[in-house]
Amino acid sequence: MENFQTTQPIYLQIIARIKRQIATKELVGGTQLASVRDLAMNYQVNPNTVQRALSELERDGLVRSDRTIGRFVTDDQALIDALHQELFLEATENYVSEVNALHIAVENVLLAIEKQMKRGEDND
Repeated sequence: MENFQTTQPIYLQIIARIKRQIATKELVGGTQLASVRDLAMNYQVNPNTVQRALSELERDGLVRSDRTIGRFVTDDQALIDALHQELFLEATENYVSEVNALHIAVENVLLAIEKQMKRGEDND
């Protein structure tokens, strides 16, 4: 079961999740997506909500539709790379905003980031 926030429309949250899956290569270019019905059951939402999310992703070029087979993640690596960069910059902006609110010195921020990155490498 998926948990959704009440502060944002569910279809936008589904879009964000699928974008993240594409950017992190959890969904590789050319991968066929589950059907609208299956995704709706997985997310426990109305199929119309999933349809709206997938339509937006198609409009953005991240998903393509083959009427007889289903929907697929784009093969356009430049588009996937741009999405990855967009999500990275968004995460960076959010982090910097939070850190600035705490009035942390840049040197301390950089040390903390380096420490966390090394910790992440050790866990891989």
